[in-house]
This record gives sequence, structure tokens and C-alpha cells, in this order.
Amino acid sequence: MANKGPIALLSGTYHPELARAISERLAIPLTPCTTPKFSNGEIGVNLKETVRDSDVYVIQSSTREADEAIMEMLILIAAAKSSSACNVTAVLPSFPYARNDKKDRSRAPITAKLLANLLMVTGCDHVITFDLHAPQIQGFFNIPVDNLFTDPLVEHHIRFRIPNYTEAVLVSPDPGGAKRTTTLADRLGIDFALIHTSRDEETVVGEVEGKTCVIIDDLMETGETVKRASLALHRAGAADIYAIVAHGILSPGALAMLPTLPLKQLIVTNTVPQDENLKGAAGKLAVLDISSVLAEAIRRHHHGESMRYLFGPAWDQFR
Repeated sequence: MANKGPIALLSGTYHPELARAISERLAIPLTPCTTPKFSNGEIGVNLKETVRDSDVYVIQSSTREADEAIMEMLILIAAAKSSSACNVTAVLPSFPYARNDKKDRSRAPITAKLLANLLMVTGCDHVITFDLHAPQIQGFFNIPVDNLFTDPLVEHHIRFRIPNYTEAVLVSPDPGGAKRTTTLADRLGIDFALIHTSRDEETVVGEVEGKTCVIIDDLMETGETVKRASLALHRAGAADIYAIVAHGILSPGALAMLPTLPLKQLIVTNTVPQDENLKGAAGKLAVLDISSVLAEAIRRHHHGESMRYLFGPAWDQFR
């Protein structure tokens, strides 16, 4: 690989707020570009400044228009490569199709693998993402993948924003999230509980009566998992119930349901745009900003420094 030139930041049109926040933290302006759409739905890309020999970072997030966002990102990567960029990194805070990571039924596609192939064929040299739904997706790539975690952000929020957190209980809404939740509970030095589902009935495994409970999950779209967990905790006598979710995709149905749930607050990150969700959440939604972590990841990758500090409490020095 050629020696890296200056950093160039390219933003897709689906999460420009995050791209601007990263740009401000790095004190590097976004490279001007336009992405016009034609009447037949095709996407054009025009880079307004040279990226020759630059270390390019294409920032794009998966939204409710995931397919269009993916295509726009691929065209931006192709434009940078054909403009002689020395290195192109796809910054995908929320990896599209992450739930399609295996063939779970007859004739089912492994779409996450397809997207990995598309990124590599387009010329992507490196991927930065957050909280992959299935960590083995990293194995679909023949290029480096930095799968960052929101856990340090979540730990910081619990320590400083959840009242009397030392008496709280972290709750995994299903067995699949138990390892992550127990690891976080151990770091905080607090108790852990699990929601067990049997014959469509939820049972709380652990002592939660009269306690503050914090549900931990990686993704919320329809909200059914958080709904079942919060209702089970409410029936079990929990005092205050919070839910913290890494990727708050939040369908219209989930937003409409949120005010009816026994949740004191739903906390999500801005791996996907949250401005519209905040307007329709009846004050029950809070957002954790990941731009500091992504900006530091970009800086460290550009200078060849270790990413280790972004996986633990030391990240807080970069806020």
C-alpha cells in the first residue's frame, strides 16, 4: 500500500449530521461533493475537490432507505478509487443486513456476505463499524474490519446518568445477549438478570423487585423485544425501567408504542439518524453521540495507531 496522504472525509446524504460532527472533532472539513438523483432513480456522484493520494473515509449510515444508502456509498467509494485515492475506508456505523449473516432456512441468502463482497469489489480497503449484530461478519471480508463497541459509551451513561446505578440491575432481554450484558455488569460491579421466554411467556430470572432495571440490547426496530422485556420487569415489580440500545432504527410502530411502555427512558446511539425519532418519542428518547469514537478511530487508523483504547474506559479521554 502506498504511503497515506492527507485525510479526506466524504459524506453520504443519509446521515450528514454525524459526518459533520466527525469533521468538527477532527478539524478537517468535509470534501465537497454532490450526489444528484436522476428521474429513473440512478445516483450520480461529483467530487468537487481532488482526493488524489488521499486517505479517504466515506461516512454513510444504514437507514430506512438502506438499499439506496448502500448504493450511494458504493458509488462514492468507486469515485474516490477512480480519482486515485491511495486508501478508502467505509465508515458504516450501522452495518446494513447484519441480521442476514447465515442461511437460517432453505434457499435463504446470506446478504451480509453479499454486501462484504460488494464493498471489496468496489475497492474498499478497510471498514469501520459499530456493534455488528453477528461478530462473525468480520470473517466475510478479506480486508481489515474494525468492529467498535458502544459498551464504553453505555457504561459511561449508566455511571453518570442512571440514578443510584450501584443498586441497579442490568437485564438481557434474551439469552443471546447474556454474555455482553454480564460483561458490562461485571465492569460496573452490579447485578444481572435475564428474560427467559417459554411458550410465549416471559419470566425474569434474577431479583429485580423494587430495583432500577436497565435493559441492554444491540438493535431495536419493531420494539417487540424491548416491549416484552419491559412488561415482564414491570410485572416482576421493578421500580424504574430503562432500555439502552446500540442501533435505534425505530420503525414508526415502535415510536408509536414507546409512550405506552413502562419505560422511564429509551437510550439509543446516533449510529442512525435520530432527529425525527426525537420529535415523535414523547420525551422518552435520549441519544448518545458516537462521533467522538469514530473521529478518534479515523485518526488512529490514519496514523497507524492501536485501536485498543477505543474498546475500554480509556476512550473517555477523547470526548
